[in-house]
This record gives sequence, structure tokens and C-alpha cells, in this order.
Amino acid sequence: MLLLLGAGYQVAEEVQTSQFQARHLASYAAGLDYHVVNGASDAVRFPAHGPFDQRMGYAELPRIIERLGTRGYTLAQQARFSDALMDYTGRGLSAPYHEKTRAGLDVDDCRGQTLYRFRYPYRGYDDFAAVPPRVAQALMFIENRDLLDESRPMMNPAVDWVRFTRAVLGRIGHMVSDDFDAPGGSTLATQIEKFRHSPDGVTHNAREKLRQMMSASVRAYQDGEQTLPARRRLLLDYLNTVPLSAAPGHGEVNGLGDGLWVWFATDFSEANALLASADASGPKLAAQGRALHQVVALMIAHRRPSFYLSGGGRQRLAQLSESYLRLLAENGVISPLLRDAALSEPLKFRDMTANPALLPADVGKGATAIRNRLAGMFDASLYELDRFDVDVATTLNGALQKDVSEFLGRLSDPEFARKQGLLGDRMLVPAKLGAVRYSFNLVESTSSGNRVRVQTDTTDQPLDINEGSKLELGSTAKLRVLTTYLEIVAELHQRLAETPPAELRRMQLDSRDRLTLWAVQHLATASDRSLPAMLQAALERKYSASPGESFFTGGGVHTFSNFRSEDNGRVPTVREALQGSINLPFVRLMRDVVRYTMYHGPEKISQVLENEDDPRRQDYLARFADREGQAFLRRFWHKYHGKTPDEMREELLDDLRPGMDRVAAVFLYLSPKATPAELGAFLRERLGGKELSAESLEKLHARNAPEAYDLPDRGYVARVHPLELWLVGYLQQKPDAAWTDVVQASVDERQAVYRWLFRTRFKGAKDSRIYTMLEIEAFLDIHRRWARVGYPFGHLVPSFATALGSSGDRPAALAELMGIISNDGMRLPTLRIDHLNFAVDTPYETRFAHQSTEGERVMAPEVAAALRNALSEVVEGGTARRLSGAFKLADGAPLALGGKTGTGDNRIVIGRGGARGVALNRTATFVFYIGPRHFGTLTAYVIGPEAANYHFTSAVPVQILKAMGPVLLPYLEPKAAAGCAL
Repeated sequence: MLLLLGAGYQVAEEVQTSQFQARHLASYAAGLDYHVVNGASDAVRFPAHGPFDQRMGYAELPRIIERLGTRGYTLAQQARFSDALMDYTGRGLSAPYHEKTRAGLDVDDCRGQTLYRFRYPYRGYDDFAAVPPRVAQALMFIENRDLLDESRPMMNPAVDWVRFTRAVLGRIGHMVSDDFDAPGGSTLATQIEKFRHSPDGVTHNAREKLRQMMSASVRAYQDGEQTLPARRRLLLDYLNTVPLSAAPGHGEVNGLGDGLWVWFATDFSEANALLASADASGPKLAAQGRALHQVVALMIAHRRPSFYLSGGGRQRLAQLSESYLRLLAENGVISPLLRDAALSEPLKFRDMTANPALLPADVGKGATAIRNRLAGMFDASLYELDRFDVDVATTLNGALQKDVSEFLGRLSDPEFARKQGLLGDRMLVPAKLGAVRYSFNLVESTSSGNRVRVQTDTTDQPLDINEGSKLELGSTAKLRVLTTYLEIVAELHQRLAETPPAELRRMQLDSRDRLTLWAVQHLATASDRSLPAMLQAALERKYSASPGESFFTGGGVHTFSNFRSEDNGRVPTVREALQGSINLPFVRLMRDVVRYTMYHGPEKISQVLENEDDPRRQDYLARFADREGQAFLRRFWHKYHGKTPDEMREELLDDLRPGMDRVAAVFLYLSPKATPAELGAFLRERLGGKELSAESLEKLHARNAPEAYDLPDRGYVARVHPLELWLVGYLQQKPDAAWTDVVQASVDERQAVYRWLFRTRFKGAKDSRIYTMLEIEAFLDIHRRWARVGYPFGHLVPSFATALGSSGDRPAALAELMGIISNDGMRLPTLRIDHLNFAVDTPYETRFAHQSTEGERVMAPEVAAALRNALSEVVEGGTARRLSGAFKLADGAPLALGGKTGTGDNRIVIGRGGARGVALNRTATFVFYIGPRHFGTLTAYVIGPEAANYHFTSAVPVQILKAMGPVLLPYLEPKAAAGCAL
């Protein structure tokens, strides 16, 4: 009996003081530590679930590590768990550490200055002292009354043994009878553990409840046996992070501060000031009562937040909060005066329609570009990204980004635009400045890669024009053509330079391969056979600028024109054509590049066109038929996709010219089992009641029966494209078919439709189709060359018009090409994000750094030098000559400057001849290098039909760059590079 009494006394003492728990748990928790090691950790365990760990990104770290590893980032440092902590977390318990109540995405510029900062929750208490006593006392009264009992310095806040025992007995009783009350046994500590780390933030079973209690107990003693500081932190953390449902336009709501603002439109600071003051009178007392009522309501709402706050439980919440206000007064927590004031102020929720809880969205373009890139790297939404506990160091120069953005933003002001020299002929018009948008990209070449210093545009959309667009940038494509041309010259030099002149003269070459013919002639006669000399000679080759020639390209005959009619009679050199951005010489140069690609190889492709018995002809014709057939099918697919079988049939028949045989041919193809009588009924309905005799119907049916014609002949009889007829018939049977199904099912039909091509005796008809396929193959090779120097898209338009920009481009991709030219032919990685630090000062700390690479040589240095020289001449005496001498350093030294201009007028042409069509956009671009380290692009553009009203040219971006000189020059000084740590 004495032993039982003694044991009972010890238990009672332990329940009151927690001395045994304090001694042993504090000692145990001291060993649950970690430290940060260089490189990847061999002992770390990331959480697998829990709303807090998912929102912070901790649970996503294994996946993010893998994704970043494939994107050139290495683990620079990572937390390493102690053996004890590995064992502890291996049992499913949460790692004990001081968790962050507010965290989010931090983005810094190259100088360590903040570009973007997001904190979630948005509002909260900075420390325990900031919590008004009334708020703390109300919370403890409702949830955990003895939490801050100073007479129990070692108390375990995770377990209220009396409350826990009552809850266990209640659960047992509830199993016996549903009417038995089963109160909760959770303390604030276990509630926090639940809504942060339990799956879905709920307690699914008793095992999970025990896990919460054990984790919370160890966490309480991580700083030693004395727990009062930890208990104060618990109260603070609860107030700052308690989940309070979610609101439209805002997202999740966590913490008292955000709860007040979102659900009641109450200013958190004002509410705290009111509740920290003594009871007032009049309007201030009413405001105190209103704030207290709202606080108490939110403390209750956490039990069923979606029901009470955003569901149908608001009236019930009002009843409960009023009940608790009376209890608070009865127990002396608040005065009767404040109670009455609170009861006199009913809960008034924010009107989410008239006054939605939207967050301010003032995000600069540079930060937007970085956030979009990060979201792609992490495979996360911007909403999720902002809430990750991650610090990101970027290469952007925040001060310069701000200055450039402000300068470009002011260009919509007519007076400012006039002072910058932007108004005039082929420039801008004061009345139409508002629709013009600008983008700017500036990159600095460093030993560790190309670092983007500015990336901005003046749109108010999240889309980044520099990286996220496909624009027709006009004559900037000539730079890509010139690059390919000079690369081919360098290849020919490498192949032929060692060949003696006499042997060169004896070479048998295809007459259409003009580039190889010229290279052989040059090397056979030149006194200086070096590559630089040959490249300069290549730039001196001449091409006619006459628009009088028609060009067979892209499967048809096309003509081209020059921007200036004065150039039509010229025969400029390639160098002069680049300076003046003359179109026709570059169309002809592109033709030479295409023909070189077609004819220079060992396959002797020329024989495919010359020798009618070459077996490869049939293969090329089959590929042409397949390609053309798919092109027609896609057109018909867009016409009929999404319509019902009846709608498809009606639309096809409505497009037919009325006629017995035509209608019968279509009807019997779509309804092959129809009888003559059914055909007659259909014809009467379709052709206005016209009657046919039974004999005539039989003959008409037999003449157009399914076995009477194959698909091409039936299409001819019906005067409808056979593939349109086939597609409608196919979709009648399979209305849910996808495009890939259509392509796969129509392989034989596409070949059958073009059987005339295989059978025709006219060699010219076949040759033109074969040439089209050879040209497509040539453009595949040209695309490979372009992609190697940064072209961003997966294919080129197989037409000489690609030389004038018809294949599209991106400003950032043009800047990358300029970087290759500026860096002597080396393609260096383009960096916007230097390093990322996840979960700093937590057991999950993981730091990434960009893996340094030496870059890849993609261009001979001699070719890069020749291109730089040619581009400098565009500035000295060409389309960008207004920039000549415009950039000088503080000591008067001029900065080397070169570039290429381009103007794009992108339209959908409707009609023939002189039809202008519907404008899609107008662009004017200048891609440039400035000095030895910097390069970039500047683009002016108008998007939409109103682009037809603008006639500006690339003189606009050239003049803007000149006007921005005072903004840019301080950052272009040699010593300015030291300002950026990254």
C-alpha cells in the first residue's frame, strides 16, 4: 500500500512539475543536432508530408535537388544529421528546431540588394512582447489555460495530463454511446505539431496523436530543462501560424494577423494597439470590443476553419464567440465593460466580391523573369514558389534595372520622347506613343559565364518579351544568315586550304554549289590563303539587289522587295548589304547557303534531279506526298474538329455545288450501306424535291457505289479534296479521335491522293516536288547550325524568307548569338541565377551553386572577329550610324560598338496582289555589343491590329540606346564590374 501511495505521489508530482521529463528529455534532445557540411550530405532525412513542410518546400527538396542537378547546379553545402537525429526522424518523429513562423522567397541582385521579398504569413507578431496581454490571455483561456504558469518552470507544454486523461475516457465513453461527450486533449504544442507536420494537418488516428505528443515534448526541451521561454514561443507561434481556411484571390490564410485582415478587413496593427490599451469609452471602446470579438471568433474558428469562415457556419461561429466573451468576463480575463462592447459589435465579414482580399502585386520585370524561371526549375506555381523558404542570388543589377525600366517607362510621355529624339518620320508619333512597348536586355561577359544584368520590358503582363515570345524581328535574321555563311566559308577553308592550286583547278563541282565554286577559285588564285583573308574576301562577294527575279522556295514561287527602292539597281558586297540591311542580296545569299547544303555532300543529290531513273526519286516523292497530305489534313481538321457527325456532314455538303453525281458520290461514301431508295430520299431532300425514276436511281447508285471509285476519283467526281472527304468519313465513325489518330490512320490515303505524281510523265512536275523536299532537308541542317549558336525554336520556315525574319526569333536568343561573337566564338552559359539557399538555419539547409563550365566553342575565333568587324561597320556607316561615337568612357576613350538592326511587320495576308492583310505586330530591334564585356538587345514593338497604324523602323531602338547612354555608361566603366559580387 505504501508503495502504491509512493508511486501515486511520484506520478502526481511529475504531472505537476515534469521534473523527470525535463531531465531526461532535455538530455535526449541535446543529441538531436545537425551541422552543415560541404557538398552533399550522407545523413539527412527530409519530411514527407505536413502542410508546413510542404508550403516551405522542405518536403519538395529531394525532387528539387534532382531537378536542379539536371540544370547545371551542384550541392554546395547541406545539413548533416547526427546519428541520434537520423534514428529519431527514422521513427516518424519531427526534427526538433526553432521553426520559422514567417518565411518566403528572397531574391537579391548581384550586389546583395533586395530585388523581391515575399513573406508568409504577411502579418504577425515579431516577438512575445508584441502580443497584447488580452490576446494571450484569451487564447490560453480557450485552449491551454496553464501554458504560462511560472510556478512550474519545467512543465511539459505538450501534455496536459488531466485534460489528456479526460479526453481518453471521453473517447472510450463515445465508443459506448454517441451521446457521451468526448472533449479534445490537445495542447497548443500538439495542435501546432498537428497543423504543421501531420499528413493533411489532421490527426488520423491514435498513433498520429502519440507522434504529435512525442515530437512536441522533445521540441519543448530542446533548449534545456526550463521551458517557460519555449512556452512563450509556442503561444507566439500559434498566433502567427494557426490555419484559418482560404480566401478567393488570396489563398491560404494562416495566423491571427492575416485572419483579421482577410476575413474582417481589420488592420492588424490598429487592432493590436486597441487591445493593448486600457478600456476606453465611446467610439474607441466600441472599436476595442469589435477587435476583441473578431480575435475570439478566429481563435474558435481554427477548430473547423472552412466551415466557420468560408462555409455555412458563420452564424454558429457568432454564437460560440459571444458565449466565450461572456465566459472571459465571468472568469476575470476581460472586464464587463469590454464584454458588453464586444457583444454590441456583431461579426461583419469582408465582402469578398466588392472588396476582395487581394495582395499588392508590384513586382519588377527582372524579378518576374527570375520568378518565372525558378517556377520552371522547381516545377512549382508562382503561388507555391513565393512561399518556399529559399534565398536566391541573381546576376541582375538592381540599380541599373530600375534606372533602365524607369527610362523606358517614361517614353510614353510625348515631351520626354521628343527630348530623346524619338519623334519624326519613320520614328514615333506623339499621339500614338501609348501602345508602343519596349524591351531591353543587357548581358555582361565574365570569366564564369554571361551574366544578365538587365532584363526588363514595359508591358504590364507577366510574360517576359525577351525570353517568352516569338517575334518576327526582321533583318536581325540577316546576322544569323551571315553567321552561317561565314561558318561555311571557314569549313571550306579547312577542307581545301591544304590542296595545291593545280589540283583545285581540276576539281569537278556542281555548278549550283556557288559557295564551293567560289572557295576553290579563291584558294586557287589568292596570294594570302589564310582564313582571315578568305573571310574578308567572302564579305566582298557581290549580290544583286534587284527585286525582278522570282524565287522558287517554300514549295512555291515568291518575290521579294527592298525597304528602299533606291537600292534596287545596286550590286552591293555582302558587307555593304549588311550595313544597309538590303533584302535581296541576303535572299540570294540564303539561296547559295541552301544550295551548298543540298549539293556539297558526297551523296550527289544533284543526280536525284538529273537522273529520272535514280531510285531515290520515289522516296522523295513519297515524303512530299506525306508532308503535303498532312498539311491539307490539318487544315480540314481545324475545320471539323469538335463538331458532331451531323454537323460535319452538313458543312461538307453545304460546300458542294448542287449536282446529282456530286451529292451521290459524297452521300454513298459517308453512308456506304445506303440503298437506292435511301439515296433517292436524300437527293429529294437535298436538291429540292427533284424526283428520279427507280431505274435512274439504280444507275446513279451503281455509278457512285463504294466500289465504283477509289478515294482520289471520288473526290474528283464530287469536286472536293479527297482528304477532306476521307476525314469527314473517318470522324463520322470516330468522332473522339485525336489528331495523332488521324495522321496514323491516313498513311495510305495520303499516298493514294498523290498517285498522279508518281505516274505523271512530266519530269518537271516531279522535280519541283523533289526540290521542295531537298530544300526542307537543307533547312534542317541550317537549323542545326542556328541552334548551335542559340536559335531558340525547334524548326525554321523552309523558305528564303527566313533570311528576312519569317522564322521568328527572341531578343534574348539574339543576345546570346551576340555574346558568342563577342566572346570569340565561345558559347558561355547565360546566368540569371547564381546560387540558391534553401531552409537556412534549419536541419534541411541545402545550398546550391551554379556549376562553373568553360563554355563550348561553337564558332571559329576568326569567324567571330570577322562578324564583329562587319557589325561595327553597321554602326560606323550603316543603319545604326546615329550611334557612331556615342559611347565614351569617363576618360574620353570610345567604346567599341557594333550591332544589327531589324524591322518586322508581321501580318496575316488576306487576298492577293497588293493586299496588306491583318496586322499582328510591328517590331524594331537592335542587337548590339558595347565594349569588350557587354552585349544585348533593345526592341520596340506594337502588338495587335493597331500595329498597322505604325511605321517606325529600327531607327527607334538605335536612338533609344543612344539616349540611354548617360544611364548605361556609369555601369560600363571598367571599374564598374567590381560593384557586382556575382
